[in-house]
Amino acid sequence: MRCVKILSILLIVLGGCAVYGPPKTSRVPVVNEYHGVKVVDPYQWLEDWDDKRVQAWSDKQNAYARDVLDNLPGVEELRGRITEILTAESISYYSLCRRGGRLFAIKRQPPLEQPFLVVMPSAQKPESERVIVDPTKIDPSGSTSIDFYVPSPDGELVAVSLSVGGSESGDVHIYKTESGEETGRVIARVNGGTAGGDLAWTPDGSGFYYTQYPRLGERPVEDMDFYQQLWYHELGTSPDDDRYEIGKDFPRIAEIRLECDEQTGRVLATVQYGDSGRFAHYVRTLRRQWKQITDYDDKIVQAAFGPDDTLILISRDDAPRGKILKLSLADMSLEKAETVVPEAEETIVSEFYGHPPMVVTSNRLYLTYQLGGPSEIRVFDLQGHQQAGPKILPVSSVGQIVAVSGDAVLYSNSSYLEPSAWYLFDPDDGKTAKTELVTESPVDFSDCEVVREYATSKDGTKVPVNIIRLKGIKLDGSNPVLLTGYGGYGISIEPRFSALRRVWMDYGGVYAQANLRGGGEFGEQWHKQGMLTSKQNVFDDFAAVMRYMIDAGYTTPERLATIGGSNGGLLMGATITQHPQLCRAVVSSVGIYDMLRVELAPNGEFNIPEFGTVKNPDHFRALYAYSPYHNVEDGTACPSVLFLTGANDPRVDPMHSRKMTASLQAASSSGRAVLLRTSSKTGHGHATPLSEQIDKSVHYHAFLLNELDIERDKE
Repeated sequence: MRCVKILSILLIVLGGCAVYGPPKTSRVPVVNEYHGVKVVDPYQWLEDWDDKRVQAWSDKQNAYARDVLDNLPGVEELRGRITEILTAESISYYSLCRRGGRLFAIKRQPPLEQPFLVVMPSAQKPESERVIVDPTKIDPSGSTSIDFYVPSPDGELVAVSLSVGGSESGDVHIYKTESGEETGRVIARVNGGTAGGDLAWTPDGSGFYYTQYPRLGERPVEDMDFYQQLWYHELGTSPDDDRYEIGKDFPRIAEIRLECDEQTGRVLATVQYGDSGRFAHYVRTLRRQWKQITDYDDKIVQAAFGPDDTLILISRDDAPRGKILKLSLADMSLEKAETVVPEAEETIVSEFYGHPPMVVTSNRLYLTYQLGGPSEIRVFDLQGHQQAGPKILPVSSVGQIVAVSGDAVLYSNSSYLEPSAWYLFDPDDGKTAKTELVTESPVDFSDCEVVREYATSKDGTKVPVNIIRLKGIKLDGSNPVLLTGYGGYGISIEPRFSALRRVWMDYGGVYAQANLRGGGEFGEQWHKQGMLTSKQNVFDDFAAVMRYMIDAGYTTPERLATIGGSNGGLLMGATITQHPQLCRAVVSSVGIYDMLRVELAPNGEFNIPEFGTVKNPDHFRALYAYSPYHNVEDGTACPSVLFLTGANDPRVDPMHSRKMTASLQAASSSGRAVLLRTSSKTGHGHATPLSEQIDKSVHYHAFLLNELDIERDKE
């Protein structure tokens, strides 16, 4: 086994000066008082990115981290293998949309830096595809990316939101489908980092409704990422002449999604209150008036236009796992809505992220059901009678469902061991057919298997953990384990294929993914048990899974590493401060660590419905009790930690990573590495250029292998 550890790299050259260990950080104590409790913050000065001292500190930390990571044992071998996997021509298609007899899709084709927009006759004829928008042609640096796209009903035009540097601050451009030529005027500030953005064409394609953030001068600087409204643009006119529709009375943290009924021209606006999972719905009637259909407390979590002037609704009113209602648009009275599909033992998926999981066709209703991690599609007629559904891979997840013709749909399906493929399901004959839109894996997982086991949390709750392992594994405690989790926002963590996971398996590793409370795997109650003042349950669940992996004989604390990002980064922070003895190394990406000041960032207010606010005494006590930054204790023997962040992150302010890094570097008594790697050209992770994906992957793999003292088995 190798004997070189990070700390044996005693001499690091920084800016021409030899230094031992990471750059020093000044302590400048500031006292903040909350409900009579005085909280000392020694690194609050690291929050101000406009301060040149902060930028200089960040640059030194970044240079130090990269020098260490670039000089780890085996890093060049890793770089070759990871580059080989990530640049392999493993084509994938996602975000499909059928319009005007054409199939649109976003195509990812390594080694190109960014995905691009294509159009083809059908899913069986990708060889006939044409490129409409390629961001790398617009910006050869690879920094420009597609946020979303929406074709016109006839498929002749397509509106595309483009943003730069992972900022997700997107402007909409209009392109001709046939030629890829840009036409018309650019609509500015349609998409944003947290509230996102959306657009819906009128049935005749003469214009579109779109979300709009405040323009310069309309609101104070601190409000520019809030107060999303809905406007209308007529093609051929100046954006200055666009028509306001609705939104001036919406909450500051409104998040709007749109749908236009191509038959009637009605428009449906779904408005989420921040990241709360609470929604209000508005319909623009045939009389061109907006009418509110549901309020935030009505527990309607998704709506879609149905046939015969109806709305199909997913309701959690007296049904935490979801039920389906049908509402007549003749009077739009929610009290008169009819229950079509009652609540079941499994959960109807309704997350407000990506593409809606419920799809309505002329005679069918397609619902995605969450099975505690894995998911499946169930099919009903519009009277609620269940029909035969499509075939799904075992222990797998259903991605997007797309209506194509009649009642037939395309859907994507993948598992931990099989890459995503698109399938065509026709309910009339009940047949499922694999299309030509198939991702070919550059690696083989035939020597691996997936098992689903359960840990018991502190309060007795059974917590699922999905384990990918080599066949014939010995449970003798010798296996290196990489464990991940999330547990928040009602998001279900589902089986997903990753060719890069082969790297970990080749070193004899075990990969485990926990389904923690706070997610949506078992309905809204599962979510509520891991949010607000109950957030500690998430960390207890994860600790229970860590102990399970040890007690079941998979590994030992010295061979256990954890990894997570965003809300999962908060989970990593809590793991470091609450259970430092349970693991050897932690990789935490774009994480939230200062729970007392998170709401002061532009994105932070959107998170209040999930985490709470320090303005509420009960919330404050809960936040302060688990806030990773405030629970770093001097003299604690912490695991090795690699923090990853993006300088342009619109969702989690990089100040969290800066402050947590400084605190751990000063407090830990273990002598193990605490590194902060910052990417200057990325944000929260959205549209990270392929070259940066490779570099980051090399660094965190090298870090983990070195810290867990792992060498690849030699044949």
